[in-house]
Amino acid sequence: MKKKEILFILGILAAAALLWAVTHLTDKGDLSTVRITVAGKEYGTYSLSKDQVISIGDTNRCEIKDGEIKMIWADCPDHLCMKQHAIDKNGGTIVCLPNKVVIEGKKSSSSYSEDELVIDSVT
Repeated sequence: MKKKEILFILGILAAAALLWAVTHLTDKGDLSTVRITVAGKEYGTYSLSKDQVISIGDTNRCEIKDGEIKMIWADCPDHLCMKQHAIDKNGGTIVCLPNKVVIEGKKSSSSYSEDELVIDSVT
């Protein structure tokens, strides 16, 4: 290989390492709570550290267990919300469109504003 090719490859590797470092050093923390909304109105905020079963009206039921939350029961016809991945410390969202239920993660760091956490895909 020529000297220019080696310098080009090293430059690409250095740029990749810099991007990786920036994304990992600016991480704002893990999820500690989840927020449940029904029809756009807050139903409640729950800690992922406390195992519990939450009944969301008469339409849905979710479970917090081992630091994860997942939908375990729903009266909607397709049950797609029950097939969605659990939300854990890495984040995520569970949506039950027929019942207008949204479960979303909330960062533990206070540097996030409330506007950054709202995902309003129901209304």
